[in-house]
Amino acid sequence: MSRNSTRFIKLIRTLSTEASPISKPERIANELLTLNRFERHDFTILWRLKMGLDRYGSPVAAPGPLGPTSSGPTSGTTTAAAEEKTAFDIKLEKYDAAAKIKIIKEVRSFTDLGLKDAKDLVEKAPCVLKKGVTKEEGGSIIDKLKELGATVVLE
Repeated sequence: MSRNSTRFIKLIRTLSTEASPISKPERIANELLTLNRFERHDFTILWRLKMGLDRYGSPVAAPGPLGPTSSGPTSGTTTAAAEEKTAFDIKLEKYDAAAKIKIIKEVRSFTDLGLKDAKDLVEKAPCVLKKGVTKEEGGSIIDKLKELGATVVLE
């Protein structure tokens, strides 16, 4: 932190302690100002996980007050939605142990994961490798993984 920002933080702390009791959001903001770069990064990751956000910041479908609700019979709309499905998930069901390294490399190429994360993901098969892909994109990825010895499905 620069010298001016340190002075600013001290000034804020002094003013807030003299004026009135600190409200909870102010206290949290003051604590966040004292974090170093690495702690801020860890906090950001933790915050996104707690809020149900994925890697790119878009909301993940989760049950809750803003999640989907059912309001009566929708059997006709369910079949129409299944026919019009445009986003698919790539699921790794199992893989050949001899081709594990090649599969990890391929997973890294289309997920932007690091080596350790991709390895952990592949090792916990069956698992979803990528969500929300088009049928064409998913088909090409599945073909590559099947060539390497993996059992993969498009859901």
